[in-house]
Amino acid sequence: MAEMHTPRSLIVTFYGAYGRAFEGPVPVSALIRLLGAAGVDAPSVRSSVSRLKRRGFLLPARTADGSAAYDLSEEARQLLEDGDRRIYGASNVSEEWLVAVFSVPEQERHKRHLLRSRLARLGFGNVAPGVWIAPAHLAEETGHTLARLHLTAYVELFRGAHLGFAPTAEAVARWWDLTALAKQHEEFLDLHEPALRALQSGPKPTPEEAYRGYLLALDSWRRLPYADPGLPRELLPADWPGDRAAAVFTELHERLRDTGAGFAEP
Repeated sequence: MAEMHTPRSLIVTFYGAYGRAFEGPVPVSALIRLLGAAGVDAPSVRSSVSRLKRRGFLLPARTADGSAAYDLSEEARQLLEDGDRRIYGASNVSEEWLVAVFSVPEQERHKRHLLRSRLARLGFGNVAPGVWIAPAHLAEETGHTLARLHLTAYVELFRGAHLGFAPTAEAVARWWDLTALAKQHEEFLDLHEPALRALQSGPKPTPEEAYRGYLLALDSWRRLPYADPGLPRELLPADWPGDRAAAVFTELHERLRDTGAGFAEP
């Protein structure tokens, strides 16, 4: 996980963390100020907002005084609500699995690529061509995503247990690249554990410092619960770094988010 906080990613992270607290749409002037605190210049904010508008994530609007602003689309709100459960929710460990089986006609093969990429982004592992698997607690979010992308006609979803023939831990190591996932957790720790140690031993941050630190930490963290979908701990290596990474993010969240909200107030 290289520390690449792109302007577009930071805007999405801002809306997820603080933007929904605004009464009404977020003024462009506020976006420029709040992203500027994280090192993004005004032209980059404007161009990234335009791209998010074209993608249907943001909608142009006006504030009560007529200032230019942007609001979230309904699809974006659903996406962020699903993200809340993934990013902040307690780990829902289940013995059941969610299996997605899809078949796409050759003349629509671009949808086959879209299905594969979205299932991977949701945290599914690949069992075989057209067969993907994830922990069962991802069923609701998977349904929302497939419906949003108009892909439900190509997919069947099943819930059940793994009955064999290899031990489940061995199968999981085939379905997911656990080495790559562990590396992502370790990179997060390398980047953000020193910041947590500084907070633990130093003075309380100002609202602006807390806002900036939280926005950057959340922008790094929010990808990890998707890459690592919450696999049962007993199926993972004994030295799995995900537990420590989750603990570091949780403490950063507790120490920074509310203080940072003072700087991000509407």
